[in-house]
Amino acid sequence: MGTVTRGTTNPNRLRRMDRWIAAVHGSELRRTADPVAVDLGYGASPWTAVELLGRLRTAAPRTRVVGVEIEPSRVAAARPYTREGLVFRHGGFEVPVPVPGRPSLIRAANVLRQYEEHQVAAVWQRLCARLAPADPVSGSRGGLLVEGTCDEIGRRHVWVALGPEGPRTVTFATRLGSLDRPSDLAERLPKALIHRNVPGESVHAFLRDFDRAWAAAAPYASYGARQRWIRTVRRLTADWPVTDGPARWRQGEVTVAWGALAPRH
Repeated sequence: MGTVTRGTTNPNRLRRMDRWIAAVHGSELRRTADPVAVDLGYGASPWTAVELLGRLRTAAPRTRVVGVEIEPSRVAAARPYTREGLVFRHGGFEVPVPVPGRPSLIRAANVLRQYEEHQVAAVWQRLCARLAPADPVSGSRGGLLVEGTCDEIGRRHVWVALGPEGPRTVTFATRLGSLDRPSDLAERLPKALIHRNVPGESVHAFLRDFDRAWAAAAPYASYGARQRWIRTVRRLTADWPVTDGPARWRQGEVTVAWGALAPRH
């Protein structure tokens, strides 16, 4: 279920997203008896699934990864890379996994860019329904869907994190040395937001304030782009619900509550 993507991929393209997932969702994976992560729409080459396994296992050594692709020839080409903890399956938004239960993670990177904006909500709902449910007794928030977009070599990302209940946060991540101003990230907004970067919409106001804070932090550029970014994000926290802290800001990231950036109309 779904549409075949262009399949463009490169080694290390999703490293920023993977490292964020390992840091933010690693504890959830560790408390799960049999954590399964899905690389949905991995593309013409299996590199992103192979790398996801390695990065998640640094945080949760029992994690298994299932690469899912809707194009059968891509699945056939990937199968020689099967190894302990990594398999490949033909499928789409129905998210077939070769084990009982539901996945603890679904990563869908650069998949929905080719869809229409009005289709996104239904895809999100379908994928979130496949996630492991929350468990109030154990304190588990359930599985995580990470859906977003990056450039061809992984310098700039924006992604939405969703739980079984729906959208939670939006994360902006970049290689700081490549950034002229934060609104450069607008071209990597996920499909749910990219057409909302216009006056009157929250994401437009956020990027405007981000640029203003970046300009105000210009004196810190002499200490390096990282220090300027940290100072910029700290200014943002006065007006926007930033959900992370300096440890993540130092990585060239900032995460904001979804409700603050969600489309208004």
